[in-house]
Amino acid sequence: MVDYVILVDKKDQQIGIEEKMDAHKSGKLHRAFSVLLFNKAGELLLQRRALDKYHSPGLWTNTCCSHPRPGENIQQAAKRRLIEELGIQCSFKKIFDFIYKTTFDYGLIEHELDHVLVGEFEGEIKPNPSEVMEIRWQSLGDLYEEIKSYPDRFTIWFQIMIEKIAQHEKPLFPAHAQLIDS
Repeated sequence: MVDYVILVDKKDQQIGIEEKMDAHKSGKLHRAFSVLLFNKAGELLLQRRALDKYHSPGLWTNTCCSHPRPGENIQQAAKRRLIEELGIQCSFKKIFDFIYKTTFDYGLIEHELDHVLVGEFEGEIKPNPSEVMEIRWQSLGDLYEEIKSYPDRFTIWFQIMIEKIAQHEKPLFPAHAQLIDS
């Protein structure tokens, strides 16, 4: 199946669609999302990307991330991918978005308007081995320190996202409030 992404302008207005790999080769700005799920202890669910992913294989990243398909909104796409990648269902809310652009050594360009969603999850996780090679729960404080010490272990968009969260002065979600208060 050929996947398509939604091309957008900097205000997230749709300006077209393009085959996903073509968009990543040309570096056209397209819509994406990243989900951050926390447990009741305030720990973030991280995933390590499968080794056969077309970019950033074997790197740690946020709970789930992908692109909405044409005709699919961010919420629908995030729910679909949480099931496909981790076998879980839950609700979440948008906390912010950001644009980033990076070039990978193998000729692909990520240029995304990334919508960041946050939610809470307790329950069984069933990682899809074609998507996820490993999962773990980690506190935000420990995660910030690990990213500072070993950035090459993490995806670039996740590093940007975590830095934006760290710089935000007001709590964006309960676990962030705990970090600010400490």
